[in-house]
Amino acid sequence: MSQHSYTITLSNNKTEKLAVDYLLDFDKSFLLPTKEGRKKILEVMGIDKKYSRAFDLFILPGHRNTETEISVDDAKQITLVELKTTMKFLPNNPKGFFFGATQSEFDLATKLGDQYKFCFISLHPESRSHTLLTLKEMESLIVNKRVQYQINF
Repeated sequence: MSQHSYTITLSNNKTEKLAVDYLLDFDKSFLLPTKEGRKKILEVMGIDKKYSRAFDLFILPGHRNTETEISVDDAKQITLVELKTTMKFLPNNPKGFFFGATQSEFDLATKLGDQYKFCFISLHPESRSHTLLTLKEMESLIVNKRVQYQINF
């Protein structure tokens, strides 16, 4: 791995951590699962654990991120949330957003419908905001979409 790509990865991870912190502080209904919690959520929802990295947070009505453990009575109430974050000035978030998404994210969003949302976060000091969109809502806003292959040897 080149130094350049490492720096980009580190920067993105820091930005994502800032986004998680922003959301958890702004809205206590966003819940951050542990690695094991992700697997349990998918198990409860009847979804293959291969999707455990296809979401960052989740929402379960009636629960707040100040809790340490949450019991789920109805898997249909869970909404998985995938974060997409930028430091770009976006006064009309998500208009102007540029992001990457995995096939797993799109597959899970298609499978779950309204139970899966993309959360677009602008961390720019003058446009700090977030917008939640289902895949269907997001597709109606897409201006340009292309496929990119990432290959490892």
